[in-house]
Amino acid sequence: MSEELEVAIVFADVVGSTQLYESLGDDQARAVVRQCLDIMISATDSGGGEVIKTMGDEVMSIFPDSDAAIGAAVEMQQRISGSKNLVPDGQGISIRIGCHFGVVAREPNDIFGAAVHTANRMTSQAKARQIVTTGAMVERLGDAWRKTTRQIDLAVVKGKKDEVALFEVLWQPNEEATSVVQTIGFSSADETQRLTLSFAGRNMMVEPERQQITMGRAEDNDLVIKGNLISRVHARIEKRRNKYFLVDESTNGTFVVTIDGQESFVRRDSMQLQGEGVIGLGKVAKPGTSLAVHYLLEASDG
Repeated sequence: MSEELEVAIVFADVVGSTQLYESLGDDQARAVVRQCLDIMISATDSGGGEVIKTMGDEVMSIFPDSDAAIGAAVEMQQRISGSKNLVPDGQGISIRIGCHFGVVAREPNDIFGAAVHTANRMTSQAKARQIVTTGAMVERLGDAWRKTTRQIDLAVVKGKKDEVALFEVLWQPNEEATSVVQTIGFSSADETQRLTLSFAGRNMMVEPERQQITMGRAEDNDLVIKGNLISRVHARIEKRRNKYFLVDESTNGTFVVTIDGQESFVRRDSMQLQGEGVIGLGKVAKPGTSLAVHYLLEASDG
């Protein structure tokens, strides 16, 4: 039986752990990641939060209020991204953190709901050494923490009709905090490009009625693509201020190959799509193959 709670949700994960394993070897890299997870768990405990679960190099926690959540997130960044002592050879290691405040359905070992997806979305928006949160979280912060935030973007979140305002928490002492948050809006200029996706004989466009397109093996995706390397919700295409971005949320990442042969790999990150090319979920997909998603950006008629 689930229980509804209103909480602050924090996702924190290690950036570049794959490269860490390549440079240090499995045993040493595993020890470094474990140390980072221990710090995340410790910061959660000291902030009065609760660790719901750990997933590889990521921790998901909940807190009773926004101030406690941001305080714990800042502690995590200061002790991990702010340290040069966690990796034996002195190379830096970083984490990124996403937060949101909302209602969740609590079960014995997990939490569910749209608020969890939104918090996770903030993590995919964050870069290394960043804490990214939502306007819903910022509205619930006390004056001291609110003054450390600044709005940086707008994003589309699955299940929400309107765009979500993204805020960055300035946690480093030399960062200049902004006490007045300015509102970021979309350009009113006419649309100049449109994006068409083609898969298995079907064409789909990102348009005003559909601001994003999800791809994955779960049946509720806009493009259902089956494969053993494909996550349930693997990636999505979304429109941000007249530009189109691929956002990966998967375990194995997404490959993009442009028409001129330039290859890019995105894992739990985003990249802007340009021109024409092929998207492969979990592995490189050759044009015309059964798992290839073709994309084309072209001038709009409108």
